[in-house]
Amino acid sequence: MRFSGILLLICSVFFSCKKNTVNPPEAMLPMPPPANTGTSLQLNINNVANGKPLILGATGSYTTANSDTFSVSLLKYYISNVSLTNSAGQTVTVPESYFLIDQSDSLSRFITLQNIPVNDYTAISFMIGIDSTKNVSGAQSGALDPLKGMFWDWNSGYIMAKMEGISPQSGSNLKLITYHIGGYNGINKGIRAVTLNLPLSAHVESGHTPAIILSADLSKWFSAINTIPFSTMFFVASISAKSKSVADNYSKMFTVTAVVN
Repeated sequence: MRFSGILLLICSVFFSCKKNTVNPPEAMLPMPPPANTGTSLQLNINNVANGKPLILGATGSYTTANSDTFSVSLLKYYISNVSLTNSAGQTVTVPESYFLIDQSDSLSRFITLQNIPVNDYTAISFMIGIDSTKNVSGAQSGALDPLKGMFWDWNSGYIMAKMEGISPQSGSNLKLITYHIGGYNGINKGIRAVTLNLPLSAHVESGHTPAIILSADLSKWFSAINTIPFSTMFFVASISAKSKSVADNYSKMFTVTAVVN
């Protein structure tokens, strides 16, 4: 009996210890990446002047609010840092969104924003120009390649918007008008923020790409806020109060003409 009691005691202690033993937890498996629930949204930009389609060359003739007439030989500008506001008021930022709009390249005016979360969007925001980070980050590629002709140097950085043409009212001997607007910091910088409410929500869903149709009116460069007479302000190609006045104007050049779902 005594031996049996001892045996029972040993077994009790053994099983009690075994029961209370804590095994180390298994290593947690990494979480799978979230499924891409987004799709795309397109921006279509129509460059106009006083509501008329912009045509490069002498066949395109336009008039400013100051009654100056002009034709356009070159128009380029940057759109960057695009974001969208959904119906809940949340903001979706499109990463690495830098686009060069070039009137001579029709494809540049059709921008596809990739991996946009499924939702209804009621507003779009972007910058005209290139942010300070990219201006001081060294040589870039793609739309930001200096070979695109939109870069001064590492001190002045990118030209945010560029327009060249001819006007009979120009004070230039050759009747040229030239506007190269740059500057990424300081009171005279050429960067401008734009926010546009959509007349109809853009419905983004899988397998369907809606389009936001924008109009960019070049005539606003010369009259939206400040009057730019070609007789005295026919050449602006440095960062100054004059370039700021043009940038203030072109901040108003965009309107939403339609949303196509």
